[in-house]
Amino acid sequence: MKQKSIAGLSIILFLTACSPRDILSRRLAADLIAASDAFKTTQQYTLQTGILANKDYVSPEYLVLQHHGWISASAANCSQGLGPPPCWDVILTPSGVETVRAVIAPEEPNRATFALPVAKRQLIAVTGISKQGIVADIDFTWKWVPLNEIGAALYSGDVHYRSTVRFREYDDGWRIVQSSPQPPQNLDDALKNAEPAP
Repeated sequence: MKQKSIAGLSIILFLTACSPRDILSRRLAADLIAASDAFKTTQQYTLQTGILANKDYVSPEYLVLQHHGWISASAANCSQGLGPPPCWDVILTPSGVETVRAVIAPEEPNRATFALPVAKRQLIAVTGISKQGIVADIDFTWKWVPLNEIGAALYSGDVHYRSTVRFREYDDGWRIVQSSPQPPQNLDDALKNAEPAP
């Protein structure tokens, strides 16, 4: 009876000595990634109207906006430092005005450049943990979730991306490495350099 009490007390002391952050599980890694500022940062798209170079006007994003009827353009003279010709005078169509107005702050409607929040990230899964002592490389997949009509046009929610980020164990548990002199990169760089997952 005395041995059972000692064993039970030892187990209780052991369990209270370990915090949930001491053991690097896929769930802990997923929680830390999803809660990080870099992961939660909203994707912004900068829409510029006015005189644009041809290379900007025929970019994939502007082609999508043209296809949806949100912008139109007419040929224009290239301003100093802009070119080579042709250049385009890009305007929002009435449909584009309504679509952009639904996304921007009320004090911004008369600007030529709009910073539009278009998508946020959603963690799909932690797909692997490669642990070596007090460091670990975490592989995970994620996708964009559009926030509005423009986001839905520019970011497909069907495309999954894969990234790798480094974790390090500290005295208070595991944390995401904020800066790393060697690969794999920090979370912000891992998200920027993400590749589509098969």
